[in-house]
Amino acid sequence: MGVADTVPLIDQHCHGVATVDVDVREWLSEAKNARRHPFRSLLGLSVRRWCSPILGMDAHAPAEEYLWRRAELGWHEASRRLLAAAGVRHWFVDTGYAPGPVTTPSFLADLGGGTGHEVLRVEAVAEALKLTAASAAALLNGIHTQLHQTPAVAFKTVVGYRMGLRLPATPPTKEQVVQAAGNWLRAKETRLTDPVLLTWLVHEAARAAYDRGLPLQFHTGFGDPELTLSEVDPVCLTDFMRAIPVSTVLLHCYPFHRNAAYLAHVFEHVYVDLGLTIPFVGPRAGAVLAEVLEIAPFDAVLYSSDGNVLPELHFLGAALWRSYLGKLIDSWLADDALTVADAERLVLGIGYGNAARLHRL
Repeated sequence: MGVADTVPLIDQHCHGVATVDVDVREWLSEAKNARRHPFRSLLGLSVRRWCSPILGMDAHAPAEEYLWRRAELGWHEASRRLLAAAGVRHWFVDTGYAPGPVTTPSFLADLGGGTGHEVLRVEAVAEALKLTAASAAALLNGIHTQLHQTPAVAFKTVVGYRMGLRLPATPPTKEQVVQAAGNWLRAKETRLTDPVLLTWLVHEAARAAYDRGLPLQFHTGFGDPELTLSEVDPVCLTDFMRAIPVSTVLLHCYPFHRNAAYLAHVFEHVYVDLGLTIPFVGPRAGAVLAEVLEIAPFDAVLYSSDGNVLPELHFLGAALWRSYLGKLIDSWLADDALTVADAERLVLGIGYGNAARLHRL
């Protein structure tokens, strides 16, 4: 048994799983309406290799057999088996994205064991308040109040999707923000895309997070076609991170994970988390983890799955992390690069201890 096999995990960024039966194939890609066969990818191969035995099939079951068995079990039993097999003790759930009926943090934990906690998506806070705010002042005051009072284990922003990550080091003026808020209230569009209001929102969230001792998570790196990849390289946040000392978690990062590792190296308040990268790269997970650990301080690296809709993603994040980080550490042990005690401390830190310390569990 490897050093990573029995470590309890904090999944410090994920989403709920679907509470209805869904077509698995639609969620095995970040592409929209992809025509390529989703099982012909490293993620698809990993589902067949790792998830099939959890659902009662041989490893590498054909895709058609996997889909049939998944449908036979139904969403509830498939979710219960896969989530429980992940070995997660705490689930930090971003509730701001729900492409259909999905589990709450507590329901996710009921299925998988452990405890559920909410990650508050700041854009979702603003967009919900837009529906009821009577004025720009009411909207801005409401956002301020929600960020300072709503229970959460962390804040999360998807500003990279909306305007990229080149955030100014200083917020816009009060006059600019009030004007932008008024314009947005008068617009029919609920989705927040105004760069002035977004910049103010992230700065406001950073202040609230700092006051409350919470980390602020940023989506960086690859995602669906709504983002422009060149604008979500985490190094775009350098000026913001120089100016704002709030604990900052860089999520996902790929293919800029080495850049994220550099930022965690030079800024003491910055953390790196590969998130959805691990399930998608499958058997290349060890190589990506090695590239992050080349320069990132071990105490600045966190685990998460970014599991969303499919419990397969929550489980694969954990299973692949355990397997390929374990193999990487075994190779370092074989080279006498570290002691067994060093290895155990590193793995426990990334899987559990660093996040526990950061979130004051």
